[in-house]
Amino acid sequence: MAKIIQVHPDNPQSRLIKQVVEVIHRGGVIAYPTDSSYAIGCHIGDKQAMDRIRRLRRVSSNHNFTLVCPNLADLSLYAKVDNSSFRLMKRVMPGPYTLILKASREVPRRLQHPKKKTIGLRVPANAVAHALMQALGEPLMSSTLIPPGEEFPLNDPFEIEQRMGHELDIIIDGGHCGVEATTVVDMVDGFPQVTRVGCGDPAPFE
Repeated sequence: MAKIIQVHPDNPQSRLIKQVVEVIHRGGVIAYPTDSSYAIGCHIGDKQAMDRIRRLRRVSSNHNFTLVCPNLADLSLYAKVDNSSFRLMKRVMPGPYTLILKASREVPRRLQHPKKKTIGLRVPANAVAHALMQALGEPLMSSTLIPPGEEFPLNDPFEIEQRMGHELDIIIDGGHCGVEATTVVDMVDGFPQVTRVGCGDPAPFE
C-alpha cells in the first residue's frame, strides 16, 4: 500500500522531498500534485516502472508519456525546438500545458511515440512539483492520474490512496488540485495545434 507524505503546498519540506526522490531512484511509482491535476511519475530510465504506469492507466504502447521538467532550459535538451516555438513557450510556461515536440537524441526510444518519435514536455507552475524535479536533478516521466475508463483525473490524495494505493509506492499530499488535465498543444511542425483543451488557456496558441 502506498505511503502518504504530507508536504506544505507552498514551501515543501526538503527532507520529505528527498524521501520521495529516494523511492523514485529505487524504481518506485509516485502520485504527485501539479498545477492542473495529480499525476503519476517514475524515473526516466526505469522501464519496469513505466510499464507499471501503463498497467495502472490501462493504456497502450502508443500512449504519449510526458517529461515533466524543472525549467524551460530542459525542454531544448529533450526536444527539437525552433526559436519561434521557444519564444511562444516562454510566454506560457511554467503553466498547465503539455507540448508535443519531436524528441531529441537524449530521449530513449522507448519513451517516444513509436511512430511519430515525439515526446510530451511540460514545466508545471506548482511548488511541490518544482521542488521534486529540482531534487531529482532530471525530468520525471509522467502521466495524468486519470483512472481507466474515466474522463477526469483524481485530485484528492486520500481518494487516490483508496482507489490506487495498492499500485503506488508514494502519494505526495500537497493539497487538492484541479479536476482538469493540461491543455495539449502539438508543436511538431512549428505551427501550434491545440489537440486537447484543459485548464491552460489555449488562446496563446490560436
